[in-house]
Amino acid sequence: MAARNQTKDLKCATHLLNDKFRNMTEEKKAIVRDLGFGGLMHIPPLRVDHQLLRELANNFKLGENRLKTGYGSFQITPKKIGDALGINATGDLFPEKVDYKKLSDDDKIIYRRFQGKTLKSLTDEMMEIGVGNEEERLMFKRIFILYIQMAFLLPTTINKISPVHLTPIFKMDGISERNGGACFDLHGQGHHRLSREEEEGNQWLPLRPDDNLLSSFKKQRQEQG
Repeated sequence: MAARNQTKDLKCATHLLNDKFRNMTEEKKAIVRDLGFGGLMHIPPLRVDHQLLRELANNFKLGENRLKTGYGSFQITPKKIGDALGINATGDLFPEKVDYKKLSDDDKIIYRRFQGKTLKSLTDEMMEIGVGNEEERLMFKRIFILYIQMAFLLPTTINKISPVHLTPIFKMDGISERNGGACFDLHGQGHHRLSREEEEGNQWLPLRPDDNLLSSFKKQRQEQG
């Protein structure tokens, strides 16, 4: 029962993410594609029903990484998530937190620049910053990687940047142009970057709310008594 009560704050609303991508300049969209996140531009503007999210959470077996539904069960893996989202999902998904004391003086300046920023302030900065030179392009990349973690890939209950979110932006030397996956491929592992045609052909079926799926959860619950 305690586990069920912890699902009351579940949210999945991608309309804001969809809106930001739609209003980005073409120059910024090109940078996002080069980082390996072009597939995320095609997420539909969803507001997933809270009841469906709750049922998904309650039917996910954490120790097995397995989702059980009325249609059967299947294992959730980083690769399957990456395939569904159109991004690379290899490498260390959740690297260790930043140790401020071990940072160089230049990195400490970057750390303090983003420390405590909210998702809103980060979003505003991402949309307003220019990308006319290499310095601005590098800063946009850092801001975008922080934004996409907070807004979609690694949200937290506290609406401020955490040390976990900050880790990838200090690995920028390993995130080169066309390095599909960015913060998902920090250790030089092999990767596959979707072509633009593959991105646009992604139907995003795994993310669509499904009345039949919700019905199957209800039926499963009834059978369990």
